[in-house]
Amino acid sequence: MPKPYPSEFRDDVVRVAQNREPGVTIEQIAKDFGVHPMTLQKWLHRAKVEEGTAPGQSQSEAAEIRELRKRNRLLEQENEVLGALWARWNLRPLMSCPFH
Repeated sequence: MPKPYPSEFRDDVVRVAQNREPGVTIEQIAKDFGVHPMTLQKWLHRAKVEEGTAPGQSQSEAAEIRELRKRNRLLEQENEVLGALWARWNLRPLMSCPFH
């Protein structure tokens, strides 16, 4: 798998493409920077999503969802452990209960 382009490079190429002169194509800009035109198209779409001008999930939203899913898994595991402990405690005879 090829190495990803540095974010600064991607940002620069996107900025040049967004501010291009009339008549300059995406293909020309992609060739000048040595990237595939489809790659530049994807970068431009991602930039629009991040700006909120195109539908899609932003990087910050994706990161938040990952964190929430991770937190949810942890809470589910803790709930399982507590449920097992509670069930075990309730199955003990009352005579062995230290509080009885």
